[in-house]
Amino acid sequence: MQDEVKIAFEKRVVILSLNDILPSKMLPVAVKESAKYRRIAASVAQLGLVEPLVVSRAKGSGPYLLLDGHVRFSALRDQGSTDARCLIASDDEGFTYNKRVNRLATIQEHYMIVRALKRGVSEEKLARALNVDVGVIRQRRDLLNGISADVAELLKDKPVGTHTFSKLRKMKPIRQLEVAELMVSANNYSINYAKALLATTKSADLHRPEDLKKATGLTTEQMARLEREMASVTHDYKELEATYGDDMLLLVIAAGFLERLLSKREVERFLAVRHPEILENFRSIVAAASLDQVQAAA
Repeated sequence: MQDEVKIAFEKRVVILSLNDILPSKMLPVAVKESAKYRRIAASVAQLGLVEPLVVSRAKGSGPYLLLDGHVRFSALRDQGSTDARCLIASDDEGFTYNKRVNRLATIQEHYMIVRALKRGVSEEKLARALNVDVGVIRQRRDLLNGISADVAELLKDKPVGTHTFSKLRKMKPIRQLEVAELMVSANNYSINYAKALLATTKSADLHRPEDLKKATGLTTEQMARLEREMASVTHDYKELEATYGDDMLLLVIAAGFLERLLSKREVERFLAVRHPEILENFRSIVAAASLDQVQAAA
C-alpha cells in the first residue's frame, strides 16, 4: 500500500504581524522602480492581499521566514499595513508553488476583464488595480471584436500582443486562421511578423484592401509578387515542418553510428591520414546532433 502524500503547508490561512516576518532576501532598488512592482502595489492598495504570503516557522520563538511574496510584503510595508494573510509552509524550502505559475495570456486576461465588468466592477477600479489607463482596459475588453472564434481558441494560451490582434482584425476569418496557424508553427507572435503576414495577404482576404495599399505604399504588381513569394515560402515551410521529425530521427541515428565509429582509434586514425575532409564532416554531424539534443532538453 502506498504512503499518503503529505501536503507541504498548513491548511489554515493565518494573520501575522509584518514585524514577525523576516524576508529571506532584499529587493533591489530597481525592482521597486519597475512596472511590475507598481502594478502589484496598485493591486494590493485597491483589492488587498489576494494571494497570501508564504512563510515557514522558525525554530524556537524566532520570527517567521518569508519564502514567497517579497514584492507583496514590500508593497504592504510601503502602504503602512501592519499585518498580512499568510500560508505557513511545513519547511523552509524556497522553491514554492509560485515558481510554477503560468503567467496570464492576453486572451485569458481579456476574459478576466470581461467577467469582472459583467459582475459590476467599474473600468476605473480595474484600471487602478492593474495600474493602467482606462483606455487600456477598454482596449483589452474589446480585444476579440472582429476575431474569429477558431482563432481565439487557437491563441487562447499563447503570448500574443494586443497590437497583433489589430492586424488580424483587418483580415477575413479564413485568412485569420491561416495566419494564426503560421504563428503557432513558427512560434512567433510578434507584431512585426503579423505585419509581414498582413502585407502578403491577398486583397480578397482583407476587409478593406485599399487601406493596406496606402499603408504599405506598394503598387498592385509589387503586392502580387510579394503574395506569390510569401505563398511559396509558406509552402516550403510547411513541407519542411512535415518532414522535420523523420529527418531529425535519421540524423540522430546516423550521428550515433558515426560517434561509435569514431570512438574506435584505428578508424579515426585511418580517416585522419587518408580522408581528413571526411573525418571533419563526420565530426560536424556528431556535433550538430549533440547540439540539437541539448537545446531540446533545455
